[in-house]
Amino acid sequence: MMEVPNAAGTAAGVSATAVDETTESVHPTPDFSKFKSSEALLKQREWKSRIMAGVIGLAFVVAMIPLISLLYTTLARGIKRLNLNFLTFNMSGVIGGMPTPTGGHGGIEHAIIGTLEVTLGAMLISVPVGLMCAIYLVEYARGGRFAKAIMLLVNVMSGIPSIVAGLFAFSLFAILMGPGVSNGFEGSVALSILMIPTVVNSSVEMLRIVSDDLREASYALGVTKSRTIVKVVLRTALPGIVSGIILAIARVIGETAPLLMTAGFIATTNWNLFAGQMTTLPVFVYQEYSKMSVTCPPSAGPGCVASIPSERSWAAALVLIVIVLVLNLIGRLVQRLFSTEASK
Repeated sequence: MMEVPNAAGTAAGVSATAVDETTESVHPTPDFSKFKSSEALLKQREWKSRIMAGVIGLAFVVAMIPLISLLYTTLARGIKRLNLNFLTFNMSGVIGGMPTPTGGHGGIEHAIIGTLEVTLGAMLISVPVGLMCAIYLVEYARGGRFAKAIMLLVNVMSGIPSIVAGLFAFSLFAILMGPGVSNGFEGSVALSILMIPTVVNSSVEMLRIVSDDLREASYALGVTKSRTIVKVVLRTALPGIVSGIILAIARVIGETAPLLMTAGFIATTNWNLFAGQMTTLPVFVYQEYSKMSVTCPPSAGPGCVASIPSERSWAAALVLIVIVLVLNLIGRLVQRLFSTEASK
């Protein structure tokens, strides 16, 4: 039996075809073939990419040469004198290059203790002040005139020479406690002046990175502003803040000039940060390297080492680098423990 085509269906098909043709005429299909890069242009881009990769690699090698040279020189010269006796004894009773009754040639126990105490004191001063200043600038001031003035002063402080910070701390304690005062806490105050700008700048950048959506979500749940800052904002920005604090510590732990003016230099161990002079590793390195060598009398025997000051300075410098490395590892561990990815 012959089928009769449906007139309505045929008309609908013709109408759809007409619509498609009209649409194509109004909105023609774009031809992307003209944007296709030629083979010569692709080769040119490939060569440019290779050249830039080579330049970047060369810049990396040039930047690494001083660092590797510094580490190698310090390790090669410092490992010779670095031993348990050197780490556990001070310079008390050391005369020239003669050996001490303990069998060594003096040590840096007093300098290690002084470095840790003075740096810890500076951190206890600068971290709360710098962090609270950053919170005010980001969470409360919000770009006002007073905030801009504070940021200007912070940026000016970041460029202050370290000797000026030492002179300020020395003058402050001379006014408060009388002339001639010298102790470890005075050195901590000098170092805190150098640490505060770094802590403020790094904390401000980290707090600004925190999304406003987190703050608004906390406010929507009825959480107070102070609790939102402590539990949400600081918790989110904590890894970056820790990095800034570690950077600030690395900035000041090797300072010598302000500590020479404030903490002083002694040969014995001083555990009291608030009384008496304290020796730090940078000052110890400076004092020993300035001697370079000592004179051994003919009757001294083979136990006298003429180059012992230089050897002690290189060994102390190596210990200082190790301390900075340990602090950075601790900072990385804190970052990993308190990062948002680790808490999920």
